[in-house]
Amino acid sequence: MMSLTVADYENHYWPKLQDAIDQLLTIKPGCYIPISYEQMYSCVYKCVCKQFSERLYKDLLRHMEQHVTHLTEELNNSVNKREFVERFAFTMNQYLQALAGIVPIFNYMNRFYVENKLKTDLNEELRKIFRIQVVDNQISHILNLVDETSSQPFVISPPVMARLIQNLYSLNPEYVNLKPNLFSRYIPNVLPSTSANELERYQVEVKDMQKDIYGTPGFERY
Repeated sequence: MMSLTVADYENHYWPKLQDAIDQLLTIKPGCYIPISYEQMYSCVYKCVCKQFSERLYKDLLRHMEQHVTHLTEELNNSVNKREFVERFAFTMNQYLQALAGIVPIFNYMNRFYVENKLKTDLNEELRKIFRIQVVDNQISHILNLVDETSSQPFVISPPVMARLIQNLYSLNPEYVNLKPNLFSRYIPNVLPSTSANELERYQVEVKDMQKDIYGTPGFERY
């Protein structure tokens, strides 16, 4: 294998990979782009074999962080609640789908540098960038808006709402604790199972509530 200089990396290999990354990050979900994964994988392989793993990893993370910063700015420019929720849902889905194409391209780097030396996983690190920069600092605001719009029929389509909640859950299952009832509408078995003691307590509460209702003046039982 031929030697690889810094100039080769900066002028040939990284620009080619960066272009493929940008195409994957901006493509609409479900669409196809003509990327040669074999060619991209070959670029990564050569960079790793020629001791450019650290540089490649840092460049990838920096580029993804710059992209996510741009996404955050676009989200903050939303003019109303509905637009924010729709744009957030689309942005998150687009980013996560892009990772399904980006991570395989860098698989060789992931195996021999990220997992072996850094003891982490590339997919998780790229998801973490979106989670920290876009979601974590405004998750309460996001969930409040989602909860509000989901209670208004036809404001946001049910498939979009379901995908949004499922993607949030995949990013961090702990988000459930902030709005458990909201997550339970779209994710089966997300709430903790009811214990026998709790079930008995609920039954007592229901009976007490029924007594109060039946004792209300003007209430008729059928």
